[in-house]
Amino acid sequence: MKTSVVISGSGMFVPPHSITNDELVASYNDYADLTNAQHQAQIDAGTFQPIPHSSADFIEKASGIKSRYVFVKEGTLDIHRMRPDIPERNDDELSHQAEMAVAAAKDAMQAANKTAADIDVVIVSCAYTQRSYPAIAIEVQAALGIEGFGFDMLVACSAATFGMHRAYEMIKSHTAKTVLVINPELVSPQINYKDRDSHFIFGDVATAMILEDGAQADSEHVYDVLSTHAVTSYSNNIRSNFGYMSHATDAEPYGADKLFHQAGRKVFKEVCPMAAEHIETHLSRHDLTPDDVSKWFLHQANINMNTLICKKLLGRMATPTEAPIILDEFANTASAGSIIAFHQHQKNLQTNDYALICSFGAGYSIGSLVLQKR
Repeated sequence: MKTSVVISGSGMFVPPHSITNDELVASYNDYADLTNAQHQAQIDAGTFQPIPHSSADFIEKASGIKSRYVFVKEGTLDIHRMRPDIPERNDDELSHQAEMAVAAAKDAMQAANKTAADIDVVIVSCAYTQRSYPAIAIEVQAALGIEGFGFDMLVACSAATFGMHRAYEMIKSHTAKTVLVINPELVSPQINYKDRDSHFIFGDVATAMILEDGAQADSEHVYDVLSTHAVTSYSNNIRSNFGYMSHATDAEPYGADKLFHQAGRKVFKEVCPMAAEHIETHLSRHDLTPDDVSKWFLHQANINMNTLICKKLLGRMATPTEAPIILDEFANTASAGSIIAFHQHQKNLQTNDYALICSFGAGYSIGSLVLQKR
């Protein structure tokens, strides 16, 4: 008998702190004024480029973002620090990222009617992990009391979809019956809050999905995963160079190039047509067209990207009901954005409706899943 793979539950952890555009801009502009004043002589001599001001209107127009959640707010808006002040934990304490992951996992497990005894594999798939080893997934596995095995994956903003791809393959090959995929996106420590073009982009969140053998699913909302599709094409246009090699190269470990940076216009120009072509190709494998899709759960990086991709696919603007946007409240949450959209907006799908989850991000990497509501 052919094994079906389903998504039977989703979960989310939202940090308790948020930062509005107005708060972020006030801090950034104060930092810019202070830095420019300190370098006024060099500015007058033409040897120092003055730091430009930003505005909340600029941020919203450029991205669709109005606010973001952060794991720790303290320190982030301090113009003498400009980064979150997250206390280090002892090795025998639950790590910050595992704390986020466990909360999202419990939410997804409850939605899927699953206990720790039901889960065979834990995949933590995200843009950054706070350490190299031991794996965050194994820490989460232990905290939840799950047997079996776990591992981490890093695929930037496509980590969530690529993680679900691995779960799909395990279930199809009968190496697991139930897989927990978690995306604890603790990205605020990697933001350059001193950079006008990127300081507003990201927020923190954790999402989780339960994928399992369809024959055993008994939750309220179940979605058949009809297939997965992935592509990668190397690009330097989105990059973060932070890593252990800085210890050997004697480079500044927290320099601007070690934090998130991108060539935003190039990304927009190159990724939008790639994503649209990827989606059309994936749908065609099931003799589907974009008009057959009831819900588009797209990566939440920039509202203008999503608008353009939907226009390429549908020949018109997608409605907020068709292609939900969560950027205004959450900002870009790396790989978790499309999963937030799914988690918050999937329940009004009707039986036999088609939906699509798609990520696109650094690498470049694009991953998608075609779903049908049971």
